Amino acid sequence: MNTRTFGILFVCAALAGLPSGCAKKETAPAATLAKILRFGNGAEPQDIDPHAVTGVSEGKIINALFEGLVAEDPSGIGIAPGVAERWTISDDGLVYTFHLRADAQWSNGLPLTASDFVHSYQRMLTPSLASEYAYKLYPLTGAEAYNKGASTDFSQVGVKALGDHTLKLTLKNRTPYLLQDLKHYAWFPVPVDVIGKFGGLARKGSAWTRPGNFVGNGPFILKEWLPNQRLVVTRSPTYWDHATVKLDEIDFMPVEDGDTEERMFRSGQLDKTESLPLEKIAVYKRNYPMMYREDPFYGVYFYRINVTKPPFNDVRVRRALAMCIDREAIVSDILHGGQKPAWNFTPPTPEFESSARIPYDVAEAQHLLAEAGYPEGKNFPHVELLYNTSASHRIIAEAIQQMWKTSLGIDITLLNQEWKVYLDSQNTGNYQLARAGWIGDYPDPNTFLDLWTTGGGNNQTGWSNATYDDLLRSAASATNDTERATDYQQMEQIVADELPVIPIYFYTHVYALNPKVKGWVPQLIDNRAWKWIDLAE
Repeated sequence: MNTRTFGILFVCAALAGLPSGCAKKETAPAATLAKILRFGNGAEPQDIDPHAVTGVSEGKIINALFEGLVAEDPSGIGIAPGVAERWTISDDGLVYTFHLRADAQWSNGLPLTASDFVHSYQRMLTPSLASEYAYKLYPLTGAEAYNKGASTDFSQVGVKALGDHTLKLTLKNRTPYLLQDLKHYAWFPVPVDVIGKFGGLARKGSAWTRPGNFVGNGPFILKEWLPNQRLVVTRSPTYWDHATVKLDEIDFMPVEDGDTEERMFRSGQLDKTESLPLEKIAVYKRNYPMMYREDPFYGVYFYRINVTKPPFNDVRVRRALAMCIDREAIVSDILHGGQKPAWNFTPPTPEFESSARIPYDVAEAQHLLAEAGYPEGKNFPHVELLYNTSASHRIIAEAIQQMWKTSLGIDITLLNQEWKVYLDSQNTGNYQLARAGWIGDYPDPNTFLDLWTTGGGNNQTGWSNATYDDLLRSAASATNDTERATDYQQMEQIVADELPVIPIYFYTHVYALNPKVKGWVPQLIDNRAWKWIDLAE
């Protein structure tokens, strides 16, 4: 399709809302048309149980089906009341008291109470559930001990129901980012009684998340889930703020292939893409600026390393691979979306910028590899680089594969897996190198640096460093932000020295959006509240 034909079909389909072409069609009166947002959501969700997932695609669906104590503000910045209509914080910052809405309900019509949060947090911290995000509740007194089995008395955990509509959280240390973190689904309530009926209180993957069984408390309810086709949510009549909800339905479309997703957008089958194919970015920037979005994004693209498997149990090998990646070339010659080279792990913000640096030094990389016993790549063992199915991930992997071949003389095999298999491979340690990405859960360096603690649920590298663990605890107990930043700088340096992961670039969020979508504002975390989104008539 030439550029002109592409433009005619694209603008007609996307702006006029037609499935294809420009022919005029008879339509029902505007008042009867349902507002249905068709949303490109990347991979097929692993699950929609808030205690069983860690992915971005899952999180977007969960945000439609559940609501926590606090929520996203419609401006995209700050915090709005959620299930809690107001809260107070003690002078020492250790006790948060939340006053819940009397009209908050589950989608089955039962009232939502403070006890539901208590029971939800107990399930999240249950050791046998093995939730990767259990550590997010560790600011609560006694939470870590309960989750690790050192204590079996949940009454010692700092969450208490003071009546049906009052919840008290008691923290072991001042946690200045707590309210921001409470917007994350790890802190959401789940319907414990319903989960128990399906045997899912202490295990993942039970049938409670299937249509007909599912109960949530968010602005939408689960209508349909056809794996690898779509997951449909519809407006909830029991949500406390249902009058504010503007959309009638959201169709979450799992489309891993970027080219397919872009064609679906161009033909009017999607209103928003998860991403854009690398080769289409310049076309959209030039020809369709009203549909092109390039938002700031608090995230890092990196390679995870299994340090328990040779040759990556040798830090010299890890450093050699990290030091001969030309990150500048990747962002300028491949990505084209405003991304920045990542010479450290935590993305920079006005409040914190790491001083740690992983140098681009091919000569030193060659020296380190030779010192490790592989001069010019000789006798280097067979290594696979795992990535989840995506043309963009493949293109980046091929570029880095060639850099390693040219600079170090080593051959790396590329292996792609679909999302669920890819996640399982990392969870079980069945990989050597793996493509990964991390988007912050709240705007604070802690959301990146707490990943690499010993035995952390999202660590998955086998790496452990006692000094690093001590620094994270020190940061948690710091009395001010300056002290915390000092600890974070030291942690960043340890990661840059030992390299259990290889940071590659800092994200921007590049995607296409139909101009008829209203209320869509850029967000650093992209953790939006769906009730603010609308579609123009």
